[in-house]
Amino acid sequence: MSQFSLTADQQALLDHVDRFAKDQLLPLAERMDNEEWWPPEIMRKIGELGFLGVTVAEKFGGAGMSMLEAGIILQGMARYNHAFALSWVAHDNLCANNIYKNGSAYIQEKYLPKLCSGEWIGCLGLTEPGAGSDALGSMRTKAIRDGDDYVINGTKIYITNGPVADICLLYAKTEQGKGSKGITAFVVETNTPGFKVAQKLNKMGFRGSQTAELVFEDMRVPAKNIVGAEHQGHRVVMSGLDFERAMIGPINVGIAERALALSVNYAKTREQFGKPIAEFQMVQSRLADMYVWTETMKNFCWTVLAEVSGVDETQAGHGEIHARTAASVMYCADTANKVLNNAVQIFGGNGYIWESEINRLFRSIKLLEIGAGTTEVRKMIISGEMLKA
Repeated sequence: MSQFSLTADQQALLDHVDRFAKDQLLPLAERMDNEEWWPPEIMRKIGELGFLGVTVAEKFGGAGMSMLEAGIILQGMARYNHAFALSWVAHDNLCANNIYKNGSAYIQEKYLPKLCSGEWIGCLGLTEPGAGSDALGSMRTKAIRDGDDYVINGTKIYITNGPVADICLLYAKTEQGKGSKGITAFVVETNTPGFKVAQKLNKMGFRGSQTAELVFEDMRVPAKNIVGAEHQGHRVVMSGLDFERAMIGPINVGIAERALALSVNYAKTREQFGKPIAEFQMVQSRLADMYVWTETMKNFCWTVLAEVSGVDETQAGHGEIHARTAASVMYCADTANKVLNNAVQIFGGNGYIWESEINRLFRSIKLLEIGAGTTEVRKMIISGEMLKA
């Protein structure tokens, strides 16, 4: 694998986000984790700084950046507040970018400016109870045409930003008996009658990132709110998943970078047997491994993000880029696990205490092997593309 380097402007962007996240997001992280608390004005503040709608065109209030630059912003945030970083990517990539890439001019003009400003928070409604990896084939949420509207009934679960969202990019079955097809995507305003947050979910990690079960009861949504083509929502899902997977990698990288920095500092200051533990070769060995793993994660993650930046929604969801994005997130998640396991070992008993930052980081990593398609699904995608005739 060739070495990938950021340009001077991209490095300056990462440094800028790093300073902001250390100053503004890190002080929020402990309370967000302890109380599953969401800072109410945070998205507006991020919007004012130009860190929302980063891949959306400037005419809609976005920044017009590439996927790589979006990943750089995400990585910098994840270093100091991975819970917020997850909510950010659900808003900016899963919701806003999908609407930008697939929405009609009407939908773009109506919803993107407020998503880019942070006035509205977005979420994606795909996974359902009992579905998991077979999100499309197992979908039971139905949308039935009634004049100029669709009437939607069903349930979604594990929805990031669900309790705080103003806009939901929602998928529902509009044709029955079509397996993973016959699905339509809708933009839904969460104040629509029939839209309910059934419960806020209490998680092991990423606790400040709000997650919910959503229920829809006879919810009427105008047909003009369809994103993409009617009955072709599976195309929107599949194209979006590659971008989503590419954008999970930077969260892993940011967490690993923070864990490594904390571990180096702790090893220098923690004394045992009359000297800092950094002087013990076994600790040095762990730190060296963590450094190499983090650097290779960064290289692979950035490379794939640069590749995705040159792909449009018609090219995503199949072929080499489908395998590459799955490989990136699989490698980054597996490797972040190894980095954090070593970090907790270096911290010893202090790393096992719930309130410690390294413990907070450690509790986050399992989600990254599950979300946006499990490790097992990622392997199926990679091998499936390799074995095609």
